[in-house]
Amino acid sequence: MNGLKTNNAPSSNVVIPHFIYGAFNLLILAVVLILADTNLLKAYFNAKLVAITHIAVLGWATMIVFGALYQLVPVVFETTLFSEKLAKITFWFLAVSILFLSYSFWVGAYTTLLPYSSVCMFFSLLLFIANIGLTYIKFSLKNIKSTFVITAVFWLLITGLIGTIIALNFKFNFLTEVHLHYLKIHATIGLIGWFLLLIIGVGATLIPMFLISHELNETKLSYSYYLINAGLILGLLNWFLIQNLIVDFFIPLFIVVGVLCFVSFIFDSYKKRLRKKLDIGMQYSIIAIAAIFLPILLIGFIILKTTFESEFVYRVITFYGFSIIFGLITTLILGQTYKTLPFIVWLNKYKNLVGKTKTPLPRELYSEKVANIQFILYFIFIVFFLLGFVFNEVLMLNIGSYVLLIVAVLYNLNVFKMINHKIKSIEND
Repeated sequence: MNGLKTNNAPSSNVVIPHFIYGAFNLLILAVVLILADTNLLKAYFNAKLVAITHIAVLGWATMIVFGALYQLVPVVFETTLFSEKLAKITFWFLAVSILFLSYSFWVGAYTTLLPYSSVCMFFSLLLFIANIGLTYIKFSLKNIKSTFVITAVFWLLITGLIGTIIALNFKFNFLTEVHLHYLKIHATIGLIGWFLLLIIGVGATLIPMFLISHELNETKLSYSYYLINAGLILGLLNWFLIQNLIVDFFIPLFIVVGVLCFVSFIFDSYKKRLRKKLDIGMQYSIIAIAAIFLPILLIGFIILKTTFESEFVYRVITFYGFSIIFGLITTLILGQTYKTLPFIVWLNKYKNLVGKTKTPLPRELYSEKVANIQFILYFIFIVFFLLGFVFNEVLMLNIGSYVLLIVAVLYNLNVFKMINHKIKSIEND
């Protein structure tokens, strides 16, 4: 953690509430997966799955990402956050919006609660985007990693805008295509444009730092940036204007090659690392990067779906989203929580004691035993869900959901152990 710049770090009061809310939502996510039962194997656009998806990507992933990004701005942008007060206001707007948006999907309140909660959600995103955008303007030395981050924020704006339009259309019915057409665009821009680009920008900064890797060729990151964004832009043009099936084959091609360029960069970092032993956080992170190959394989299957029954294809598409949300995003968040949150808490508690007394290491703020058990159980959950989707077995999905609930409980235990840490000062010998 020595590579992290701390002079510009925001107050822990800005960051920690995001981790608390996100941790609770991981618990809620596990519970609603249990309650969803057979809905998990139905078409991917049913109300329960849409609600689960939004709890996962907004209540869990985006909330954690917002908090972590506020802390990582000094690392990626090398400047202070534009406004800590605005960040705190954004948190409360976002927290309430997520609650009502998820509930409106779960109960199917498409023409009543959904339009209003989606507008509130979009307003929350605008506040966050404004804060990060104004922070970026203050940043004088631009680089490819910061470009990834600010571009991801732009795609977040597009994702939120499309989602809000879809929600308003349920009430006012002004779109020319069916909702499913726009839902596909909304999901793709959100998962690829927002999450994937952000993961690449932040991951390309933090993973080499934590592995202590030097002399890396960032040309691969530039290729990754232009290829993925070319795929996204081509997708928007084709889905809204051209609507050519042949063009649809090139969209995933650009994105996949761009992702492989990033994976190659991380592999180089792994080979050149000075820190040979990986802690629990980095184990999660490396496995998350490797898990990128699963959705890539599933994209190929979805493109060649014509020879399979539609019910099986629906399950594969659902599992494709699952592989990104849980295989990549959640795995990475679980890992990076054990890299960032201990340091955030440690910095808040001990920054004025450094050099005066002996202080604990950041990793001593959480239970490694609990983290290791959580690590094993999480991948048991992944296996059961994989088998459940492949063999159309609700029982396996249910077992996986209960395993995820245990994982969420263990994660919460460690998160609150870190947050409630009491200062331990030991006099130097």
